[in-house]
Amino acid sequence: MSTSSLIAPETALPTVSFELFPPRGTESDDAVWARIRRMAEAGPDFFTVTYGASGSARTSSDAIVHRLLAETHVPVVAHLTCVGATRAELTARVRDLLDAGVRDFLALRGDPPAGQTRWVPDPEGVAGSADLVRLIREVHSARSATGDVTVAVAAYPSGRNSGPGEIAALREKQAAGADYAVTQVFYDAEDYATLVRDARAAGVTLPIVPGILPMTERRRLARLEELTGVPVPLSLDALLDVRDDAVRLRRGLDATLALIDRVLAVGAPGLHLYTFNRDRPALDVLDHLRARGVLNPALVSSGATPASAAPA
Repeated sequence: MSTSSLIAPETALPTVSFELFPPRGTESDDAVWARIRRMAEAGPDFFTVTYGASGSARTSSDAIVHRLLAETHVPVVAHLTCVGATRAELTARVRDLLDAGVRDFLALRGDPPAGQTRWVPDPEGVAGSADLVRLIREVHSARSATGDVTVAVAAYPSGRNSGPGEIAALREKQAAGADYAVTQVFYDAEDYATLVRDARAAGVTLPIVPGILPMTERRRLARLEELTGVPVPLSLDALLDVRDDAVRLRRGLDATLALIDRVLAVGAPGLHLYTFNRDRPALDVLDHLRARGVLNPALVSSGATPASAAPA
């Protein structure tokens, strides 16, 4: 079953997915994998795996992708970015991922390389995420025996990439063959609702899945503001400005769950959680959804393998 078939029906129960990234710093692979395994056992609809804005963590990212495919029944969405790679290198990477069993991709333009303030396409690369979507489709078409694939793209409800140009970009990505979109972080459900409303008015029919960050760490929120241009609300920063770690965690999780309730109320087809490889906030979100009756068949509490998460 493809990822998009889980997301697409507007009448379906919301999907829940988790973003992972390769271990950084001194943290051991075993410690990270223990948390990933706990998340996998909870039965998300799919994982996405990053590999750095310029592909800098490709080797460790591939290791996670291969291990998820080998040891879990959760579909894996592999990130691809345009930065730091020629068209030939991207073509080879798509082929390698297809050969490894990947059937789902997230096509991203990526941030400008370090030291640059604006995006300039590599003369030997691809121009942007829409072209990357087309490249994935072309490579897959040339290897037609590999089965269906899905291609996701990014969407921006707020921050420096939002605005009228974002709607035009989404329309171009859809025309290139994208199946669904996942949003960058945001803190106001109205920003998400406005993006969806404007996209639909412009003819964009892609399911748009809100990307949700568990709002439990002030330092991480501040860093994301630097990277994305999405300002952290002053009220949220003040809420988290406490010495007691347990109180801060509880407050941040409550704020996260309130945002989730609001985006589901306006019709979000799913939730994509930016986990930063932390299992507890992600699993707390699943518990909250079950408690409020949003019981996706994939979100089984027994730990059994969900039928909808069987390998494609």
